[in-house]
Amino acid sequence: MEALIDFVQSEFVAKKDFPEFSTGDTITVYYEIREGEKVRTQFFRGVVIQIKGSGLTKTFTIRKMSGTVGVERIFPINLPALQKIEVNKKGKVRQSRIYYFKELRGKKARIKEA
Repeated sequence: MEALIDFVQSEFVAKKDFPEFSTGDTITVYYEIREGEKVRTQFFRGVVIQIKGSGLTKTFTIRKMSGTVGVERIFPINLPALQKIEVNKKGKVRQSRIYYFKELRGKKARIKEA
């Protein structure tokens, strides 16, 4: 059954070419938003908290601070609305999922650049 799923995904799902990024990087994701008949592009800039899955089922979570409130968003890598991904800063972290980052405030919430 898994072989069949892999075959269908490789044949029929279009693969987009995005740059390599990892946990701790600051990235900007541009995606389409449809509001009725109108279509507009919106971006979400933040730090990558985690990357899950592999292949076409890969997802990544981005966290940004909007004022004093932390906002997280999960993007599937094969989302048709994704237009492009820009890597703004490469971060150096020691863990693959940096959930501890949510609790940090002020200067402790900085990530060293690689």
